Amino acid sequence: MSYAASGVMQGKPAAAIAVCRRGGASAAFQTLQMPFQMLNMPIVTSQYWNIAYGSGPGEVSQDAEGLQTMRTLADNMAYMLKQFASGNAKDPAREPWITTNFIR
Repeated sequence: MSYAASGVMQGKPAAAIAVCRRGGASAAFQTLQMPFQMLNMPIVTSQYWNIAYGSGPGEVSQDAEGLQTMRTLADNMAYMLKQFASGNAKDPAREPWITTNFIR
């Protein structure tokens, strides 16, 4: 995604979701968001980290907090998409990309 479609992805709202049994969700969630930041993609947020927990098939449906977080995320994504589609949101002006070479 980062290299093949970077121009197509810029400016499109994105959200990462992590589901896990126990530990590691926060690290996975952070890692999933990194490409969005590098591609100038607005990150849609929720009330907390977009993480849900469950050990086996269907167990995530018992994570009331996780499900509420996902519903809030969906509401925020819908709101952002509607705002962008309204035509009122203008794309920000971008400077040409500057790279720094620290090897001298």
